[in-house]
Amino acid sequence: MKGRVYLVGAGPGDPELLAVRATKLLKTADVVLYDDLVSPEILKLVSPQARFENVGKRCGKKGISQQEINFLMIEFAALGLKVVRLKSGDPLIFGRLGEEIEALRASGIEFEIVPGVTSAFGAAASAQIPLTHRHTSHALVLLAGHRANKNDEDDWRKFISSSATLVIYMPGQNYAEIATRLLAAGASAETSCAILSRATTPEQQTFVTSVGSLPEAPHLPAPTLLFVGEVVRFSSETQPQFAEASAWLNQAIRTVPEEDWLA
Repeated sequence: MKGRVYLVGAGPGDPELLAVRATKLLKTADVVLYDDLVSPEILKLVSPQARFENVGKRCGKKGISQQEINFLMIEFAALGLKVVRLKSGDPLIFGRLGEEIEALRASGIEFEIVPGVTSAFGAAASAQIPLTHRHTSHALVLLAGHRANKNDEDDWRKFISSSATLVIYMPGQNYAEIATRLLAAGASAETSCAILSRATTPEQQTFVTSVGSLPEAPHLPAPTLLFVGEVVRFSSETQPQFAEASAWLNQAIRTVPEEDWLA
């Protein structure tokens, strides 16, 4: 009798942000294959009788391959076990979910996807950053920093010209290179940006700066996210400059046609 695989999002770190469905599955799973970035507080929810396997893949460190992870999911499920593949954030966003779905389908293994709070949303909520704003940002773009290459400069220009809020996952530590690419794509040196480290956990750190000053940003502990856009001005970290932000917002509103105010 074949078991079943549950592809579960662990959220950004705070166990209280887990979906109710995810919590129930962790307490009843036979096997939990978890990412390296899943917080210890969330792993405490797993049944003591369950088998734990850390299948994390960290940049710069040799670890288990995606093929090996696929093999473990299939083998445990084939034994009739209830398998939870626990991914940090949301499994649908930068979680190699497509590859795991293909492997499970090819083996005839039933599976279910349980979404989680993606890191960008958890971090933005913790830092009180509105990801969109009807007067300044009408779009949100999620990018994987470690997959960025010099061939996608045109895409970055499109994002900057649309005044979209950019959230760069896994930006690494080479902020000078990212700043150079943003400026080349048309971003102003004064464009606000923020680095959030270990969002929603007690170790959370936030550093607010600008694109021009990004190369001097500190190297905060991973995992980190980089937010780029004028919505960063609303961050709780900028409150001492609230009067300046308010004046900027009032000026932005004055540039909006009167007929759009109630849109």
